[in-house]
Amino acid sequence: MKKVLSNDYLTLAFRFFLGIIFIYASLDKIAHPDQFARIVFNYHLLPGFLVNLCALILPMAEFIAGVCIITGTLYAGARNFLLIILVVFMVAIGVNVIRGVDLECGCFSVSSRAKSASLQLLFRDLIYLLIGLALVVSRSRRWMVDNFFLSRRAKV
Repeated sequence: MKKVLSNDYLTLAFRFFLGIIFIYASLDKIAHPDQFARIVFNYHLLPGFLVNLCALILPMAEFIAGVCIITGTLYAGARNFLLIILVVFMVAIGVNVIRGVDLECGCFSVSSRAKSASLQLLFRDLIYLLIGLALVVSRSRRWMVDNFFLSRRAKV
C-alpha cells in the first residue's frame, strides 16, 4: 500500500487536488472578509475579538498553503497546516451538528445560500483528510521546488 501511495503521479495528483481545493475555497473569503467574519461568528466557537482576525488570516493562509502544496515549496509545513485545518473544520462542523445547528459552512462561498448538510460536509472533509494523510505516507518528493533548492545547496 505504501508503494502505491508513494507513486510520483498519484502524489502529484493528490497535491494538485488539495491545493486547488484550498485555493478555490479561499478566493471568495478573501474577496468578502466581512461576510466570512459573519459565518465564523455564527459557529459560536471563537471569542468575538478573534472572529475578524480569523476571517482575515485564515483565507490567506489557505491560499498560501494551497500554492505551497502544489509547488512543493515548504511542502511539509503546508501539508501539515492543511491537515490541521481540516481537523479544525471537522470539529467545528461536528460541534454544531451536536448542537443541532444548521449553518452556512463558508467552505467555498460566503453567500447566504451556501448552506450544506453538515454530515455531508463532515464526509467531504474526511475524504480530503484521507488524501492529506496519503501525502504524509507518500515518500515521493518529485516535482517539488524544495528539491531544486536542496539539490543546488548540496552542490555548493
